Amino acid sequence: MSVRTSPALLAADTGTRLRARRGLAIYFAVLVPLSAVFEALMISGSLSWVWALMWTPAAASVVARLVLREGFADVSFRLGGRRGWKAIGLALIFPMVAGLIAYGIAWTTGLVRFSPKPIGLVAAYVGDTASPILMFVINLSVVATILTIYSVRTAAGEEIGWRGYMLTRLIDAGLPKPILASGLIWGFWHVPLILGGVYLVGPPPVLAALLWMVTATAFSFVFARLRLETGSVWPAITLHSAWNAMIQTAFDPASKGVGAELWIGESGILVALTMIVAAVVFSWAVIGIAAPARY
Repeated sequence: MSVRTSPALLAADTGTRLRARRGLAIYFAVLVPLSAVFEALMISGSLSWVWALMWTPAAASVVARLVLREGFADVSFRLGGRRGWKAIGLALIFPMVAGLIAYGIAWTTGLVRFSPKPIGLVAAYVGDTASPILMFVINLSVVATILTIYSVRTAAGEEIGWRGYMLTRLIDAGLPKPILASGLIWGFWHVPLILGGVYLVGPPPVLAALLWMVTATAFSFVFARLRLETGSVWPAITLHSAWNAMIQTAFDPASKGVGAELWIGESGILVALTMIVAAVVFSWAVIGIAAPARY
């Protein structure tokens, strides 16, 4: 038995694809040269341009929306009710769980030494006699709350562009495996900074870039699940903010040793492996956020 699709539906589908492809063309026409300029400035030593770089994806999406008169309703800046709050809670928990798995393996096997020190916000209130575990718990608690909220100021710039615009347009454009493509694009965006010695410094730059690409591509499946099942960009912003705050400010500083960066950090082998497992789980498992909101 054959199923016929009405000409009106076919025309609508074709129109959606063409519009999405035009939007992506405009998006990348703005994103690529702007990113190249800011990354070149950072590699040359002007690290203060990181703010501008992280808001480049959002700026590119705004230009594309304005040119095509698309509006901003689909971003979306609404929380999405109970489903959205569940996703935000999951976004806050995920970096803790992933960090404890990847870094926990490194610490317990002796690949990396567990040696936390009080971060700036708590140094004045925690004495040197506190146990390492207590020190880490206090650091993580502060980072998971105060620093995660503070990190929104930059993470939002990326997520409004990556998951708030690019991901949904890749889907609408009919691109095969759009989530995989979004992860590869997001990962490659960081590669010049890695090869330029500005980001993920430690391992040989080429190796760091390859491992980061694995981590970023796998991580994109987690971001996509939260974004697409809620229809809101806030879970993605929360996840990005929480990850940057917790991994970079709590887990990384607590990890010492020669060659530690090979195993932990955003280009670490154990983090990459953990993220691959997370990608499989978030791609297939039921995570309790309910049915997809749009896609």
